[in-house]
Amino acid sequence: MPVAQPTTESPEPVATAPKPPAGALDRYFRISERGSTVPREVRGGIATFFTMAYILVLNPIILANATDMTGAHLDNAQLVTATALTAGLTTLLMGVIGNVPIGLAAGLGVNTIVALQLAPKMTWPDAMGMVVLAGFAIMLLVATGLRERVMNAVPLGLRKAIAIGIGLFISLVGLVDAGFVSRIPDIAHTAVPLQLGGNGHLLGWPVLVFVLGLLLTLVLIIRKVPGAILVSIAVTTVVAVVIDKLAGVPDAGWGLTVPAWPGNPVAAPDFGLVGHVSLFGGFEKVGVLTGALFVFTVLMSCFFDAMGTILGVADEAHLLDEKGDLPGINRILMVDGIATAAGGATSCSANTCYVESTAGVGEGARTGIASIVTGLLFVVALFFAPLAGMVPAQAATPALVAVGFLILANSVKDIDWADHTIAIPAFLTMVMMPFTYSITNGIGFGFVAFCVLRLAAGRGREVPAAMYAVSAVFAFYYLMPALGLL
Repeated sequence: MPVAQPTTESPEPVATAPKPPAGALDRYFRISERGSTVPREVRGGIATFFTMAYILVLNPIILANATDMTGAHLDNAQLVTATALTAGLTTLLMGVIGNVPIGLAAGLGVNTIVALQLAPKMTWPDAMGMVVLAGFAIMLLVATGLRERVMNAVPLGLRKAIAIGIGLFISLVGLVDAGFVSRIPDIAHTAVPLQLGGNGHLLGWPVLVFVLGLLLTLVLIIRKVPGAILVSIAVTTVVAVVIDKLAGVPDAGWGLTVPAWPGNPVAAPDFGLVGHVSLFGGFEKVGVLTGALFVFTVLMSCFFDAMGTILGVADEAHLLDEKGDLPGINRILMVDGIATAAGGATSCSANTCYVESTAGVGEGARTGIASIVTGLLFVVALFFAPLAGMVPAQAATPALVAVGFLILANSVKDIDWADHTIAIPAFLTMVMMPFTYSITNGIGFGFVAFCVLRLAAGRGREVPAAMYAVSAVFAFYYLMPALGLL
């Protein structure tokens, strides 16, 4: 799902004094006001796209490998089209309406819920209908102002913790996706859950490519080279293509994306899944109560993943005001709700804000122009999916590790560590995100701990009512399996 700058900054520091707007484009997107430039926004949008492009491969794999109650599979090629189309349109919408450098695409975690919890109990159109209904519910919460009140009720210390947690989370995502860190199989009978490389050692050319890419990224950042992250992704991709060609690396060694020039970089999009949705068919299959709980589960994941990501990216991009609030947040939240519903309508699962957007922010992006660039690249990927999938994870993920450090460095000093009623919830928020591989879990544990500790310290009246309400919802959410409701 996030500031005074330390000595280590993004490749191009934000200007200290904003320049007057230079034209209509500048005024609308507030480019000069936010200390940015159009070239910087373009570079940021490209960097965000390449760190998100893996979803064009991963989302179809997750959904196409699952079956619904009839045993039906979704078509992989149609899923690629649906994933690229929805990511492109919703990210464009975020750029034009939200004016923030945040990309959207099919949410990891939500697609697993759809594939493994919803689909086996109903048909695919029914399952996607549940996603659409969750999107409608999110939009209703935004329209009534409830979602904004929840976000504004979060104390500044917890907001900083959410940012740090996201930084740690995306760093771990980058290390895992690159193969630098891997999960030890359960059959190994060891208490250690993670290991270096695939067997406790760094082996193979792909891992070397990642290491070279990470070192190059960090060196370019330290040297304040303009376009450091994008340059690193491009150079590392070329290195990966050369190594794959000369060394003959097995395809499995690279993971989902093999860095090889595709035989035909152009592929016609297949829109066969768009519009195949049944809004209320799922309730007929599982009943009203179970169906409502399924919608609630999707809503919870989308709501708080997006909340954490929006706060984290906005914080890193210096878009928060002196109170720690994000101006224009309702427009951003409404686009996120639309994206959730749009993902269901195109059968690619709920779309949500991506933490990988911090790669673009690290490149200097501060406005919606970066999102427009990212969105357009996803639209182009409809026709050049083979080419877009040429960048291996080992070339893109160094950006996530580097940006994770930048987020941590920018936020950790702003938490009041002397006040344990905020420091302990902040700690739980930070560690639970990477340890449970979920932004939502980090927020949930942090919120509940904050309310409990403030009550225990006799400071319960300092907690906003919205925090109590959300914490109660989280407590119910975590108790659902024990109560036999999920």
